[in-house]
Amino acid sequence: MLRTPTGGAGHGAAAAGELVSIGTVLNHLRDEFPEVTISKIRFLEAEGLVEPQRTASGYRKFSPRDVERLAQILRMQRDHYLPLKVIREHLDALERGEQVKLPSPSAQRDLLDGAWDADGERPTAARLGRAELLAAAEVTEVELVEWESYGLIAPVDDGGGYDAETVTVAKLVADLGRFGLEPRHLRAVKAAAEREAGLIEQMVAPLRRHRNPQTRAHAEATAKELAGLSVRLHAALVQTALGLRPQ
Repeated sequence: MLRTPTGGAGHGAAAAGELVSIGTVLNHLRDEFPEVTISKIRFLEAEGLVEPQRTASGYRKFSPRDVERLAQILRMQRDHYLPLKVIREHLDALERGEQVKLPSPSAQRDLLDGAWDADGERPTAARLGRAELLAAAEVTEVELVEWESYGLIAPVDDGGGYDAETVTVAKLVADLGRFGLEPRHLRAVKAAAEREAGLIEQMVAPLRRHRNPQTRAHAEATAKELAGLSVRLHAALVQTALGLRPQ
C-alpha cells in the first residue's frame, strides 16, 4: 500500500497549507530523497505527473498536495522500480478512491538483485528490454544510442537485455549531461571504474573458484563490500581534490 510522506516531504510551510517555491520543495524532498534535483522535479512536471500553480510572473508554486504527490512518485520509483506510465496509472487510481497494491519489497529485491537458479547457488540477474530501460531511466532512444556508442551503456546478453543497474547509470549520465558533461567526457570515468572493478575481481577470484557454495557466496558479499568502499573512497578523493567538505 502507498503511504503518505513523512519528515521532510510534509513539514514546514508545505504542511501548513502554504504554496511554496520549487527550491523549498527540493529541501523538503531531500530529507527522504537526497539525490532529487530541481531538474527532476521539472521533468516530472513536464511529464504531467504534477501540476504546480504559476504566479503572474511565471514562477512555480507547489501546494502540500503537490509535495505529497512528488514524494509518492519518487518513492514508487525508488522502492518499486516502476516506470512513469505505471506510476501515473497508480496515482489516478488513488484519486478515484481505489486501493493500490504495489510489489512487495522482497519482490523488488528479486528484480534488482536477481533470482536464484534451481541449484540454489548462482544468481541470475533480472533483465530489462530496451523499451523498459528507456521508460525506467526516463531517457530517449537518441540519448541511449549515443551513450552506447561511447561504451557507457551496453546490453549484458546477446538478446539485447540490460541489467537493473543500467537504469542507475543512464539516470546519472543524463543528470551529468544537464551540467554540460558529454558522453565523451565520461569515458575516463568508465575506464577508471573498470580498473577498480578489475582490482576487486582479482581480490575475490580465488573465493569464486572455491568448491564450497558458502565460500562462493562469501565472494559475492566481499565484492559488494569492496565496491562500496571503493565508491566512498572515490567520492572522498574527488571532494578533497575540489576542496569540498564531505556531505
